[in-house]
Parts: sequence; structure tokens; C-alpha cells
Amino acid sequence: MRIRFTIALVGPAFLACFSSVVAGQHAQSAKSTGDPRILFAKGEMALQNGDLDGAEKAFRQLLATDANAAGAYSNLGVIAMRRRDWELALKDLQKAAQLAPSVSGVRLNIGLVYYRQGAYRAAISALSSVLRDQPDSEQARYLLGLCELFIQDYASAVATLEPLWKQKSNDFMYLYVLSSAASAAGQKDLSEKALTRLVEVGGDAPEFHLLLGKAYLNRQESEKEAIAELERAASMNPNLPFVHFNLGIAFARTGDNVRAEKEFRRDIAIEPDVPDTYELLGEFYMRGGKDKEAEISFHEALRRNPRMADPHFGIAKIYLRQRKYESALAAIDAALRFAPDSQGVHYLRGQILGKLGRKEEAKSEFARVEKIADSTYTNDLKSFREGRVPNPELTQ
Repeated sequence: MRIRFTIALVGPAFLACFSSVVAGQHAQSAKSTGDPRILFAKGEMALQNGDLDGAEKAFRQLLATDANAAGAYSNLGVIAMRRRDWELALKDLQKAAQLAPSVSGVRLNIGLVYYRQGAYRAAISALSSVLRDQPDSEQARYLLGLCELFIQDYASAVATLEPLWKQKSNDFMYLYVLSSAASAAGQKDLSEKALTRLVEVGGDAPEFHLLLGKAYLNRQESEKEAIAELERAASMNPNLPFVHFNLGIAFARTGDNVRAEKEFRRDIAIEPDVPDTYELLGEFYMRGGKDKEAEISFHEALRRNPRMADPHFGIAKIYLRQRKYESALAAIDAALRFAPDSQGVHYLRGQILGKLGRKEEAKSEFARVEKIADSTYTNDLKSFREGRVPNPELTQ
């Protein structure tokens, strides 16, 4: 069960973006290297046929002819996306955007790359610009709403997602996302509307029971109801991705730690490359006083996604408890890069600085905590025991 997004192939938008390499002083170079339009068409055909190596070769030949061919950079970015090389994809797409700022499909792909990296605030900037140019872009709107949900800007997520109701009210993943955002934003009527529709369209598929169980977890209702739905999903498909992940959360909330650990481990066996499970398992171990196991799990999460704030935060707490203050500071500084508005991160950093004797810096951090607490919008890290239900099935 995944949300599928389509990489934008924006070749036709670049037909007017080539430099005049076939004219004047560049005519001889064009003859020796190849007509840029022919190379572009060749690369596009290879890309559409799934021949990534052939496509890359053609686009690089084009760049040797015209170093400012925005279309070549854009499609090299697409190739890197398909290879899941997000850093290279971003580099090529940003070059394309610089050369052709009016092509919204490039910015859509930039937003998708940031989304895949978990850089949701950066994705919001790119996706918002796409929606300004193309208000009817369903994919840009859906991605933007998800990013706003993930940074806990729930009111904005609802405002972004609700206009998609007409197109997506038969999509139970959309209905789950809208219900979750509306519930967190305090819009109970809309949350109920989306949840009721989810039940109407879900049928008896295991994915439906998984999402319904997650909805109960998100609403912090009876874990008994959540467990019943999740176990039904697991009985229908024992290898359903993320069903054991959510069962682990549910059992941890009920205090059944043996079953919770078992479920987290089962999810790792099914989805070994999902960082969220390792992060939750680390938090689970840390709360049980198993710091060694917790640290191993946190590092496993970061090996798969180094941009996650929570594992860095957990490691910092462990090092503080072990009086490894310099190591704790390095870990909390890493968490701060990815969660700059978290009260918990600033508070823990203040504690660590205090232990290091850096009193003025510690005082500044505690003042930052108070400032965030007084703001109208707080984005803080939360434990899964405090209502947090990660959504890796929406991001992987």
C-alpha cells in the first residue's frame, strides 16, 4: 500500500529552450556532435522505453553540444529520480529550473525529490510555486497537503487537501489523510465526513482495515478498536507492509511490550529499509531502559534516512544520560537542523549546554523554548505514546 506519484516528463516544454547551437559560429560543432533536437528526441524515446543508460548518454551528448540545454538537465534529473539518486536528481533539476524558470514540471519534480528526502519545508516552497502557476495540478496539491501534514501544519493541510474531494473521494488513502489532518486541526465534522466515506469505499480489503485502524490510532480513540482492525488486516494479509508497524504502536500504548517488540520486528522483516520502524523501535527500547539496543536502532534509522530528527534526538538523550555531553551536543545539533522549531530539541540542547558549563547559551535555548511555547504554532517532536502515528506508507 503506497501513494504513487508520477515523475513529470516535461520534454515538450523545452522545445523552445535550446540555445542556437545550429546557427552561426556553433554550426560546425553541431555537425560534429549531432543535432540537439535529434539528440533530445533520442534521449526522450530511450527514457520513455525505460532505457536509462541510453537516455543518459543522449542527454550528455546534447550537453556537450549545448551546455545550456535545460531539457537535458531536466531529463537527467528524471533519470536520477528513477535510480533513486536524490542528490544528483536535485542538482540536475535545479540547474534546469535556473535555465527554464517558467517550466512548472521541473519545480514539481524538485518538490517530489524533496518529499522523498523528507525535506518537507523545502518541498512546500517548490510545490506552492507550481500551484500558483497551475491551480488545477492534482499531484502538486496532494503532495503539498501531505508535506503540510508531516510538518504538523494541520490547518494548512486541510485547506490544501479538501478541494481534491471531488476528484479523490473514492481514494481511501486520500480519505485517511484528510481525516487525519482534519482531526488534528480540530475540524471534527470534516474528519467524520472523510472517515465515513472511507468506510463506504473501503470494502473489505486489508488495506482498508489497516487505514481504519490507523485512523483510530490518530484520533487517540480506543486502542481496542484499532487493534481489532489492524489484526483483521494482518489476518487477511500477514505480509501487508506497515500493518505490524501500527500494531506495534497500538500494543505499546496498551503496555503490552512483548507483543509491541514482536510486531515491530515483524514489520522490519517485511520492510527492512523503512527507517521509521527502526526509529520507533529505538524509542521503545529507550523507554524500557535498553540504551544499547536503542542506540543501535536509532543508527539503523539514520543509515536509511539521515534527515530524521527523532533518531538524533533519541541518541542525544541517551548520551546525556550517559554523561557523554560533547557527543550529546553533536547529536542534538543534528536534530536541530531538521526540527528547528521543536521545543523538545531546544530544551534538551539547553540541558546539555548547561552540563557543559555554557550557561549563557543554555539560557538562550530555554528562552527559545518559551518563545516557541508562546507562538500560535508549535511543531514539536512527540512520542508514539503521546498520540504520534508516523505514516511511512505515505512517504516510502
